[in-house]
Amino acid sequence: MLPLVLTLVLVALLGSGVAVQLTRDLPSASITTSIPASMRIPGEAPSLPWPGTGSAELMIEGLGRVGGSGGGPAEPIGSVAKVMTAYVILKEHPLDGSEQGPTLTVTDADVADYNARIPSGQSLVRVVAGEKITERQALEALMLPSANNIAHQLAVWDAGSESAFVDKMNAAAEDLGLTDTHYTDPSGFLPSTVSTAADQVTLARAALKMPVFATIVALPEATIPVVGRIRNYNDLLGVDGVFGIKTGSTDEAGGNLVFASRLKVGERTLTVVGAVFNQPGAHTPEQLAAVNKVVRLLLAALRETVQEFTLLTAEPAGRIRTAWDATSDVVPAAPLKVVGWPGLTVPVQAVTAVPGPLVGAGEVVGSVEAAGSRVELRAVEAIADPPLWWRLIRRS
Repeated sequence: MLPLVLTLVLVALLGSGVAVQLTRDLPSASITTSIPASMRIPGEAPSLPWPGTGSAELMIEGLGRVGGSGGGPAEPIGSVAKVMTAYVILKEHPLDGSEQGPTLTVTDADVADYNARIPSGQSLVRVVAGEKITERQALEALMLPSANNIAHQLAVWDAGSESAFVDKMNAAAEDLGLTDTHYTDPSGFLPSTVSTAADQVTLARAALKMPVFATIVALPEATIPVVGRIRNYNDLLGVDGVFGIKTGSTDEAGGNLVFASRLKVGERTLTVVGAVFNQPGAHTPEQLAAVNKVVRLLLAALRETVQEFTLLTAEPAGRIRTAWDATSDVVPAAPLKVVGWPGLTVPVQAVTAVPGPLVGAGEVVGSVEAAGSRVELRAVEAIADPPLWWRLIRRS
């Protein structure tokens, strides 16, 4: 009698254990990928038509530095210095949308400063005592016809003196990491105001994040009090996608241009920010013509070089594995295509979602992104329920 009871109890215990095993939740599958953290676009790095003299720098927002030339010590930059003047003014006195901002009143001292600059042939706009000019109009006079006297007037209005404003310019340069830049005046007329193409590209990128600055430097013309219509000295505006930023020329600096241009590649529009400095010429028109020629050659080369490349094909790039050792390949849903140039190293980010225990064919299990392009990662094969034997013997 006793053995029969023990047998019945044992069967009951085994039956309940089997039921527990068969009804336990299944563990989630794991997923791994072979996608690296960065990939290099195949091919040789482009050889661009860098200027034979002076210096140059090119970068593309979202992609990185294309390259540069020169790389010597800091040199005079002429009126390109006014980019920092405008940057500091807009940091101290921000404008939004179409706001005109505070009104400046032209003083007798401003008129005297204007008259004192005439004999040296500086870029100026005429002012009269008592004239009212808004901050925005002053910035237009600063950036379009490159008025040195307005640079001085803005400096005194903001900081009380030109020297105090120059201190702010140099402090801003330090904050931006412009290690090869030193300002001694707000207009750039003094040859002791020096910088490099690389530093000024960094500054230009920061300034373009100010919408009002970007709007002003793209204006072909504007209207201000007393003078009336003023014209932008940047003759490349609207050419080859150029929408700014600032010219500069003196005998010591030669021809200089910090520029921004829109570059369309496939469905994407990229922003190129660059600088070409210290181009030769006997006078301002010749200097600026020389710098414009170099800029156009560089932009033409970029249009040929910057293209769409396939970084990842729709081939297996990972694997899903279950606790019972069933697997499924993971593939990009479509080729991952990026905009760039041969030799460019592109950061790649693969994000995977922890799949459940079962995976359907074509199920999205993550994504991969590079240089602004993104595609989904999908499972190739379906993973169904584990076999009965595995359920019965599993330990976890």
